[in-house]
Amino acid sequence: MPAAACTPILTAPVAPPAVTATGSLDFLARSGRRRFGTAIAHGVANENSGSVANRRYAALVKSECGLVVPENAMKWQSIRPSPDRYDFSQMDTIVRWAKANDIDVRGHVLLWHRPEWFPDWLNTYDFGTSPASEAGRILSDHIRTVTERYADTIVSHDVVNEAIDHATNRPIETSLSRAMGSPEAVMDLAFHSAREGLPNAQLVYNDYMSWEPAHADHMAAVLRLLEGFKKRGTPVDALGIQSHIEIMGVDPATGVGPYREREWRKFLDEVTGMGYRLLITEFDVKDKALPADIATRDRLVAEYTRRYFDVMMDYDSMLDDILVWGMVDQYNWLQYFDPSKRADGLEVRGTPYSSDYRPKPMRDVLAQVLSRS
Repeated sequence: MPAAACTPILTAPVAPPAVTATGSLDFLARSGRRRFGTAIAHGVANENSGSVANRRYAALVKSECGLVVPENAMKWQSIRPSPDRYDFSQMDTIVRWAKANDIDVRGHVLLWHRPEWFPDWLNTYDFGTSPASEAGRILSDHIRTVTERYADTIVSHDVVNEAIDHATNRPIETSLSRAMGSPEAVMDLAFHSAREGLPNAQLVYNDYMSWEPAHADHMAAVLRLLEGFKKRGTPVDALGIQSHIEIMGVDPATGVGPYREREWRKFLDEVTGMGYRLLITEFDVKDKALPADIATRDRLVAEYTRRYFDVMMDYDSMLDDILVWGMVDQYNWLQYFDPSKRADGLEVRGTPYSSDYRPKPMRDVLAQVLSRS
């Protein structure tokens, strides 16, 4: 998801709260043999970005997280501006900061399989008289070049991201898939190329299915995709569940919802039954259906978070790292993602910390959940 750039509602110059090493979310997560982390940007040297260059934000990330994932800096648009040129400056900035602060890094993403997130040159590329061979060369070269550069740093990669069309529930066609014959051919090559360069790394298919009713068909399509990987021997180790969960309304029976817990458990059972591990890769909560009152919103967001993690932690033995998509409301992508904006114009309060860097009830719930693992 793109990095947010919003004006905060609360701007008091409050320093990040003091979190002791034994009280951090990452410390609690590691007691369950996993890591806690967040997305982060390469950013600019000011206080208005969720980046390594924002001293307040970077200090909060360092105090709470043992793992970061680049928000945009590893995507094709950032790393490969043309067919014959790579630019690693943004990603290198994040890696240097992470190493200096003893924080691990996840890779995101080697192939975002959607035309709107391809660089322009790739959407219009002339693959010549041997299109399958040329498309394969471009993709393999990209993955080999990126993975080799960070082989000593990154041991878990989102190899393919969001390959299913949410409208048709079929794999998305791109310039690469048209050249190679099918989206599956592209994805298989991406995973095989990643495995060749990283024989011991965790290779992840990442997508945004969730437990809301509207995701039922998408969940089924992802299962078909994962089944296909297994049948073809594609080296996929885990499913990354983005977990951008949404409160669609306030259900008197549950307090928040609606959500389909039974169907969601069945989906997770099928995924893990195929041998895939799970990661929560991009957690946040969409609160546009909730009232404006901050205390009420924060309470209901925390309750929804608890209900979701109560289910996810039942898969403790198969669940690896847990990451949020931003630690502070101000920099969370939902602030400017139109379908998630609030009609009243207020900030979406979907992350563990408010825009003045104060821990919210969500943070307390995450600490409680991780303490039980």
